[in-house]
Amino acid sequence: MSRYGTQFGPDITFLGVDRCEWGDPATYADADVVILGAPFDGGTSHRAGTRFGPQYIRQSCYLPQNGSRPSLALRVDALADLRVYDAGDVEMFSGDAERSVRDLQEAVYAVASTGAIPFILGGDHTIAWPDHAGVARHLGQGRVSMIHFDAHADTGDIEFGSLVGHGQPMRRLIESGALRGDRFLQIGLRGYWPGPEILGWMAEQGIRSYEMTEIVERGLTECLTEAFAIATDGCDGVFLSVDIDVCDPGHAPGTGTPEPGGLSARQLLDSVRRIACELPVVGIDLVEVSPPYDHADITSLLANRVVLEALSGIARRRRDAADGTTWDPRRPLLDGR
Repeated sequence: MSRYGTQFGPDITFLGVDRCEWGDPATYADADVVILGAPFDGGTSHRAGTRFGPQYIRQSCYLPQNGSRPSLALRVDALADLRVYDAGDVEMFSGDAERSVRDLQEAVYAVASTGAIPFILGGDHTIAWPDHAGVARHLGQGRVSMIHFDAHADTGDIEFGSLVGHGQPMRRLIESGALRGDRFLQIGLRGYWPGPEILGWMAEQGIRSYEMTEIVERGLTECLTEAFAIATDGCDGVFLSVDIDVCDPGHAPGTGTPEPGGLSARQLLDSVRRIACELPVVGIDLVEVSPPYDHADITSLLANRVVLEALSGIARRRRDAADGTTWDPRRPLLDGR
């Protein structure tokens, strides 16, 4: 398909990048990143609609779909400097959660086993379980840490009579051994869930959770620096999981479980950029964008930029490794570096 011009219908890709088939590795043999859509909201506990998230994240941009997105800050063009493919949406059924997570894990594992970075567009946060598990299946159980941006801990056990849901993926990952509890870092928690029993279980696993009050008092930069040191200690890679509701609802209204008092859009973008620039990212998911509850595409536009910040950071990290340079966020825009 063409990488240029407006796209319509089921064959749309992220900003027009080339299409591939996740089940046919030959179609993305040279890929650096492969995007997968996970249009699943069968694990939602409040407002549904995230099944439409992948479609909106792919298209929400006012710039032409011309295969180019030069980053002013990072001086790279992720869509040109990286080989990014889009494998379309994994077939998922919101009425069959067990089948859906199984099929998604197979797709993520297929991509990760080629050496490409899988980037999954959700969908609700249920998908973090198969997303991380698929990468860990390739790199090794307990060898992939996670940095998790979210208003909610997502460490519940049985919710609404089910082990599968958007409030439970992190518990399933830790219980399965795919993710070490003491290498699971949460950023942006706040609000009125979970209760003491779940918090007690989290403490037993060694989970490090940065609640918003701590972030405000210590500063986001300091909290991230501390989290980075933990995430890279004894692990071979980092999985980044971004729930868009980590942002204040004023910055991301189109989500299923909005919680006031979160990060700003600027803080989230800066954080994602820094993670991609500084850490060995081996997988990413972006979840809980619910277009039916959005206003003027505010949330979809932010999510699109989260993808671009992550891709640009990966491109910059690889460029710096190749030429021995280091990106300096304090340098003037027009100094040519």
